[in-house]
Amino acid sequence: MTPEHAAAISRSAIHYLGDAFTECPVTVRRARQRGLSGWSYHVASRGGVLGDVAAGTITAALGMLSPELVGDAWEYARRLLPPLEVAAQRAAECCRWGSEQLDRFPGVGRLVALSGELVASADGTGMPLFAAWRAHPSPDVTPGARAAVQLNLLREHRRGAYLIAVRASGLTPVEALVAGPDGEAAAASCGWAGPYPDPGPLIRRRMWLEAVTDRLAGQPFAALRPAERAELVDLLDEAAAAHFDTPATP
Repeated sequence: MTPEHAAAISRSAIHYLGDAFTECPVTVRRARQRGLSGWSYHVASRGGVLGDVAAGTITAALGMLSPELVGDAWEYARRLLPPLEVAAQRAAECCRWGSEQLDRFPGVGRLVALSGELVASADGTGMPLFAAWRAHPSPDVTPGARAAVQLNLLREHRRGAYLIAVRASGLTPVEALVAGPDGEAAAASCGWAGPYPDPGPLIRRRMWLEAVTDRLAGQPFAALRPAERAELVDLLDEAAAAHFDTPATP
């Protein structure tokens, strides 16, 4: 199994496991208790690790969201809480979810070891959010918490790889979204208003950028031997299929 192949076939599992804590009812409730919900929490919690910077900086780092959406969400959140405090809350919720859900996963030890190799070896060039989150201290006191943090970092790394590929393809963010599987719905959900471009002429470049994303996201997998890559892919699939639906503690 090549690094690029491992990145491609683990994409869905990393997407699910890396983001699962953000959709946990406990995470959502606690964010709302602090006055944040929806995009204000997403933008401030992901981007807050960069500190109290201008909205334009966060727009550039997130990449695929419309400047208007990011600007409104960021400024709203900044009026309520310091960005670094929101980022720290995100890290704590990630660890909480990991402890509650992944500690009971039978392969958590190997998942921590193998995903940790990827995170440590990943090149963060051109990926400011990944680099900042990798340097951010996390209270990962249990194996499940460590796994959750590392999976969220791999999710952020792929996001960064995708954004680099979008820029290299010559597509704008809205063009890349419209040419993707969810079409105009994806663009609208990211805050882009119509009318939207015709996706037909964009499909070939969209396919190219997906291949480049897999190549960039595959770089960390080169730190593992082929058998270890296959093992990690299997562990990710097993963890993602476990359906972590046991109610979390308040």
